Parts: sequence; structure tokens; C-alpha cells
Amino acid sequence: MPTKKTIRYQDAGVNIDEADRAVGYIKVAAKKTFTRSVLADIGSFGAMYRLTGYKRPVLISSADGVGTKIKVAFMTGRHDTVGQDLVNHCVNDIAVQGAVPLFFLDYFAVGKLNAEVAGQIATGLGKACQENGCALIGGETAEMPGLYQPSEYDLAGFIVGAAEQSKLLTGKSVQPGDLLLGLPSNGLHTNGYSLARKLLFEVGKYTPKTFLPELDCTLADELLKVHRSYLKPIQKLLKANVLAAAAHITGGGITDNTPRVLPKGLAVEVKLGSWPILPVFELLRRLGNVPDDDYRRTFNLGVGMILVIPQKKAAKAVRLLKHMKEPYYEIGKVITQPRGKGRVIYK
Repeated sequence: MPTKKTIRYQDAGVNIDEADRAVGYIKVAAKKTFTRSVLADIGSFGAMYRLTGYKRPVLISSADGVGTKIKVAFMTGRHDTVGQDLVNHCVNDIAVQGAVPLFFLDYFAVGKLNAEVAGQIATGLGKACQENGCALIGGETAEMPGLYQPSEYDLAGFIVGAAEQSKLLTGKSVQPGDLLLGLPSNGLHTNGYSLARKLLFEVGKYTPKTFLPELDCTLADELLKVHRSYLKPIQKLLKANVLAAAAHITGGGITDNTPRVLPKGLAVEVKLGSWPILPVFELLRRLGNVPDDDYRRTFNLGVGMILVIPQKKAAKAVRLLKHMKEPYYEIGKVITQPRGKGRVIYK
């Protein structure tokens, strides 16, 4: 039977006024990232971007999420870094193919919208977009009561970049003898958090406020460190024509991500001990007695990006990295895949 009581959208859990407040915060963050190529303001039905400056442009796109790292944001009430994580992760995913990011869109889905939380996230998105030179051009905020817990949300992002067709990084030129240079991560980045949370909070019985001397910070500070962007060193080496390929070390670790940029029949030999494994990873390994194969496929272990450098161009690549004050480690080399062996061989 129909009710005589007036029922509004807000009675079903959706607050349009709060959504308008959230959009206000997002507009402030987004406008700081706009360039002359952005042709529509936030609030239009579709975003518009004018592509200029390319002779034979190739558009390169990617989509990703922050994953269960956002659970740490829920636990701490700190939402200002996950937006940066999202943008930087997506930037890295297209940078390894030679792309410069053009614009970014986010998808923010929540059980009960809190405009201040949305504002913190938008501020992070905008900061990372500015640092990477791309426009936060649009997105979607969806309040969906009953699908998410009132205090929880999910965050995903979509990026579009461009490259000259002749300058794409495809890995086709990679050959035996090429060197592997590892660029350091600053922590877990955005991978392995389901295992990390289980080990730290269930097995170790720590809390986000626990200060661990071996980390020299609280667990919250460690786990919310921002996923690095590697766009600048990749672009620098690419323009100098000293880069054969690059692999973003995310879920799957060095083991699963490095083969993605290798031609058929090639493998890599990775020298264990050639880079410092960050204390947080050693802590996790100790807490869970994590086996080697799982350890290497779950976490980046301190290497967030692998650059494949032709041997004859290694000296120039190293000079450029040093000039940028970008730390690096020589962690291995490309080899012909041995019969019956995998594509990543740890020595």
C-alpha cells in the first residue's frame, strides 16, 4: 500500500545538497590543474580536451583503483594521500609506454557522502595531477546507500595520455645484455595491502598508531606513504634515446611485471642483494614467514620501476639519472631465456 508520508531522496540515503558541496571542493582542486587544452568546466556532461602538438599521436589510456589501501585511510581518517596514489599509479602505467599524461577522471563511490572527505580526496587528486602536468578534467561521485558501508568508499581513476607513434616504448628493441636499473619505491605503493593488513593488524596485533623503531614512524605514516610517480625520469631517458623499455612494479612484483616488456624468447636475470629491501617488507616477511615466491610476487620490495637500458647507452643513462638526483640500482640484465626456465631468474 502507498504511504501517506512524504518520502524524499534523502530518506533513501542520498543527499543531493551534500553532493553539491562535494562538487564544490572538487571544482576548486580541478581548476588548479586546467590548461588551455581543457575546453569544458567541471559540471558538463562530458569533458573536452583539445589535442595539439603531435604529428602522429597515439592515445594511451589506463584505469586502476587504490585497492585495499583505502582501508587504512578508513582506519586513520586520513584521506588526503589516496588521491595522489591513484593518479601516480595510473601515470606510471602509461609512462612505461612512452606517454605523457593529458587528463584524468576519477570515480568516487560512497555509502554516505561526506563532503569534507571528498574534498580531501579531491585535493590529493589535484595535487598529483599538477605534479604530473595533467588536467583533472572530470569524474563521477556516486552515493549508493546499501551498497557500501556509510563510512566507506571506493576510488578508481581513468587516465589518457599521448605519445608520438615513432617514440612509443614497446620493448621490441630489448636484447640480451641490456641492463636493468631499478628505481626505488618508498614503501608498498598501492599493492599487497590485503596481506600487509592481515600480517600487521591480525598477526602482529599492531594498530595504525603503533610506532615501530625499525620504520622510524607509525604504521599509519608508513602505510599511507604516497605511491611515487616515475614520469620525469622516464621522459628524460626517453628523450635522450637511452631507454629500451620500462616496467612498473605493481601487483605481481618484479616476477610478473618485468616479462610484460620483454620480447618472446628473452628473460631477465635479477641479482638478489643488489638493492636495499625496505624495512617494512622485512617486517612483513618475518610476521608471516612469507615464502620467497609469494614475497616477490606480492610486494615491490623497494623497486617501484625497472628501466631496461641498452648496454652501450648505460653510461649516458646513469649520468642523466645522477643529474636528476634520481637514485638507482643496477639489479640485473636481459638474457636469452634458458630452456625450461621462467622469464625472471633470481641469482
